[in-house]
Formats: sequence, structure tokens, C-alpha cells
Amino acid sequence: MSTRPRALGRGIGALLPSAPAPTREAPAAAATEISVDVIDPNPDQPRRVFDAEQLQQLADSIRQHGVLQPVVVQQVGDRYQLVVGERRWRATQLAGLPTIPVVVADVDPSDRLELALIENVQRHDLNPIELAHAFSTLASGGKTQEEIGKRVSLDRSTVANHIRLLELPRELQDDVEVGRLSVGHAKALLQVNNTERRRHLRDRVVKDGLSVRAAEQLARPPAANRPQRQQKARVAHDPNLQRVVDLLRQRFQTRIRIQGNASRGRIEIEYFGDEDLDRITRMLLGDE
Repeated sequence: MSTRPRALGRGIGALLPSAPAPTREAPAAAATEISVDVIDPNPDQPRRVFDAEQLQQLADSIRQHGVLQPVVVQQVGDRYQLVVGERRWRATQLAGLPTIPVVVADVDPSDRLELALIENVQRHDLNPIELAHAFSTLASGGKTQEEIGKRVSLDRSTVANHIRLLELPRELQDDVEVGRLSVGHAKALLQVNNTERRRHLRDRVVKDGLSVRAAEQLARPPAANRPQRQQKARVAHDPNLQRVVDLLRQRFQTRIRIQGNASRGRIEIEYFGDEDLDRITRMLLGDE
């Protein structure tokens, strides 16, 4: 008989000494009902966005069926602090129920964030920016990216790419958080150092629905977009023609080439995909 592999690293059970996994010799820790009003949220909760519609749906289900899985709390003085299960706790309050089933655990403070992170990753409940903040906090606590990856069953490069998202300005992080930009688009924007150019590319991605590949192409520095032979040819260009190239590149936000001289030649405008071709065509025809 095959055994089901653990979804993530050490697993929640390994971090909850008072709530071990149930076995024939050791049954699961018993749940008890306590008032929702004596529970405080987890200060290390990595999840920052709680979808109101989904929370209402969960509240409706809880109102009808009750809370099927206890939340995990730890006692702090005469109150309790959530370790995992904040969404269920919020939905229980929204449903108007006075109590909620809990398992009381003695959790090391250094494990509190990791527990909340593991539960949310298992449920696919965190957006990329929430993951980035959680990974960054764990890294600040002394864990390497390799160690973080092992805990949540992600490779080190994935952890590193998420942490890099925090290098974006706050408004672009908001775009990623609400899904206007994908992680791939965000990585492309990280290649752009010029603030105005980055903002323009962001607007292009959102407005025109550019693919990640197209965004990556446009994000590359102009010199990186030209073969070495063309880079050398730039020096030999008529400076007036070079100014035309620079103006067109700024206008169309794509690669522009002029072959010929001021008397005769041709202009090449490069595009990446159907959407990009449509965008450039509309600009050329004056529809934009």
C-alpha cells in the first residue's frame, strides 16, 4: 500500500508538539469550543488580503454546517492567539456564531510564521506578494532561501524570485497582489531601471494584454536588443537618423531599425505577437 507523501517540508504536525498526528496509539488532540471574542489574530499571519466574497461564502457554509476543522491557537495570558485558521475564525464571526472549535497548542514563536505560511501554501491561499513578504521575514530570521524552499516544497529559485518582487515599487506590488500583473510580467518589469519606462511598460501590459515574452523583449535595454553588428553600426549612423530611431522607439516602445541613409532607406518596426501588431498598427493609422 502506498503512503501519501507530505505536501510540505516538515509538515504542520511536526511544528505542533501538543497536536501530533493521530495514530492508533496516540489519538488526535481534542478540540474544545471557546468564544470567538477571546481570540486575537496571528501577528505573523502572511495572508494580508481576505476576499470578501469568498469569506461570505465560507460564512454561509459555516452557518449551515458549522466549522468542520478546528483552528489552532495558543494561550497568551487570559486570551488566545491564532496560529492557523484565521479565515475560518473571521468567517465564524461573520456568520454570527459565538464560539469556534479550537486546538490549543504550545507553539514556539519562531515557528508561528512558518505554520501559518505552510497552511496557506497548502491551500493555495497566498498571492505572490504575500508569499514574498513571508519568505523575506523567514530570511530575515536567519533561514536561507534553500531552507525556506525545503519547508514549503518550492525550489530555491522560486523563493528568490518571490523575494525579488519586493524590489518593485508599492503600486506595482499592488498590481501583482490583485492579479493585474503576473509574476512573469513583474520579473520583466524588474529588468527596467528607468521609472518612466517601467511605468509605460506596465501600462502596456495591463491595457494591451501583452504576453510575458513580449514584456520581456520590451524590458531589455536597447543595446541588449541589438546584435553586436548593429550596435557597432549605431556609431556610424547619421546622428539625425539616430535621433529618429530613438524617438520612434520611445513612441512605439519596441525595437526600431533604420537601414539606409538620409536620402533613401527603410524603417523596420518589430512586434511581438498579435496584440502587439494590432497596437502598433492602430498607432500608425492614428487610431490611438
